[in-house]
This record gives sequence, structure tokens and C-alpha cells, in this order.
Amino acid sequence: MIAPRFWARARPGLAARALAPLGALYGLATARRMARPGTRVDAPVICVGNYVVGGAGKTPTAIAVARLLQGAGERVAFLSRGYGGAPRAAPTRVDPHLHGALAVGDEPLLLARVAPCWVGVDRVAAAREAIADGASVLVLDDGLQNPALAKDYAIAVIDGEAGFGNGLCFPAGPLRAAPERQAPFVAAEVVIGGGPSPARAPGAAKPLFRARLEADAIVAAELIGRPVLAFAGIARPEKFYATLEGIGAIVAGRRRFPDHHVYDARDIAELAGVARRRGLTLVTTEKDYVRLAADQRADVRALPVTLRFEAPERVAASLREALASSRARRRPPSAVG
Repeated sequence: MIAPRFWARARPGLAARALAPLGALYGLATARRMARPGTRVDAPVICVGNYVVGGAGKTPTAIAVARLLQGAGERVAFLSRGYGGAPRAAPTRVDPHLHGALAVGDEPLLLARVAPCWVGVDRVAAAREAIADGASVLVLDDGLQNPALAKDYAIAVIDGEAGFGNGLCFPAGPLRAAPERQAPFVAAEVVIGGGPSPARAPGAAKPLFRARLEADAIVAAELIGRPVLAFAGIARPEKFYATLEGIGAIVAGRRRFPDHHVYDARDIAELAGVARRRGLTLVTTEKDYVRLAADQRADVRALPVTLRFEAPERVAASLREALASSRARRRPPSAVG
């Protein structure tokens, strides 16, 4: 879907106010669902989610968290619902050489480059498969509002520029539930970009980690001063356009598609034709790039981004503490002390 523009307005307009009662019911139902007890598995579960519908930078954050855990000697596995992929009855381990976005979704293909990634609607079953495969810690990409799998440490990712939009719940606004109703289930917040006073859940007495997204230096060097036609099927394509401008590319054209859009031959042929006629380089996000067929990629440049924590040592220390606490809870009483 493409997020309505009225979601981003600081003051709710007529459409938002008309939908607000429905949004209040949706938010209440989400908060109640989050309070349900989940199933614990035999490894710590680190959840990387957000308070809002759509993208805030969850996947880059999940990858950054996984790399910190790997640096501490952990055997990480990702869990993902595989949004946009084919329905499946059993969990599937993603093989980037075998699977495409239509089979497993776009984000799992990116995650599987870093660590084993299991996709499936049944998160508990996927977690048990990952543990049987040797994982010592699980990183759940999204799923903050899903109570099925008990979380040992939950991170809420916040877009520092978009914040909570108009402050209303879906469909009146972007929130899944009121932030103060979600905050009790969150251990830490990560704010990506934005100013010195980012949006946070009211009264959230929890660690705040600042981060930024950095474009791949090699690709960025190739795009400096080059006029580009940028296209993206992500929740906030404006972030992608701003990244391109930030590295010195000249964004001469923009094309927005719905989040997780499945590109067909006509889409890419049209974009490539416009780029050729205007002398532009066709560029997209890495997430969009993996949704393209092999023969569609020849005319397209992908711009990868990496999340960098401002104080990675603080994040690493918080994760270590969470893992130690989780493992102490799982230890048999006779083994304690």
C-alpha cells in the first residue's frame, strides 16, 4: 500500500478525524493482542519492530543488531514472516541462490546474506527449526505486535523525521496502537536520523540509541553528480530520494510504487525507456532490486544502505545483558548458583 499523505500531517485533518474512531478500536485491539502471553523457545529472542505501519528502518536495524551479536560469538538466525512471499504451511530456510522475492519476500533475501533466515507465518515453529539448525539467538524482524513468540528483548525502531505522523492509529494514522500502550513491551528504542528531540513513547524510561543510514561508498561514488531516475516501492520513498541527494546524485525523476510492489516487465520497460530518453541512470533501493527479475536488473543500479549506531558499544552492552538475563531464566533451578 501507499501511505496516505494525511498520515504525515502534524495536525489531523478532516479525513483523519473521520477515521479516528475506527483507529481507536484498531489500536485498542492491537494493544490487547500484544498483552497475550507468548510461547518461549530454547534460545533468546531479540525482536526488532516499530510502533507504526510501514517502514521505519527495521530490516537495516535487524542486520546491525545481528552483526553485533555475531561479533560477540553468537550463532544468529533471523525469523521473518516473509511478507510478499508465497503462503507456506511449514517454515522455510531462505536460500538466496534458490529463492526469489515471490517465494520468500524481499526482506528475507537481504537478511539471509548476513545469517540464516527462516520464513513462515508460524513464528514459534520457525524459531524451533532455527534452533534445531544451530542458532544460539534469534532476531525477529518485525512482529512486535504479534504475541505468538515470547520476546526477551524488543527494540522499537523510530524514523527520526517521520516520528508518529499525525499521532493517530490505523487507518486514521500510521500508529498500530498508542505508543504508551506499546511501550511496556519494548526494552529499547532506536531512532534513525532526525533532530535532537525525536519522537518517543510517552514516559518511556528505556534506553535510546541513535543511528543513521549510510549509503554504500562505492556505489555512492559512481552516482556523484549523475542525473538519476529514482524509483522505489517502500513505505517512505522520500528517505531514499534524500539519501541519493545526500551523496550528490541529481534526482531528475522520481517514481513511487506501493510497498513491496511486484514489478512486471511493463514497469521496468517504461522506466528504462524514460531513463534512456532523458539520459538518466535508473536507480532503486536494494530492497526493490531483489524483487526484480534477473533480466530486469541490467538497466538498474541498486543503492545499498547500512545502519550505523552512534554508540554501538552501548547497544552491544544492552544486548549482552539481555542475553545473560534470558539464559539465567532458562537455566534449571539446580544449575543456579
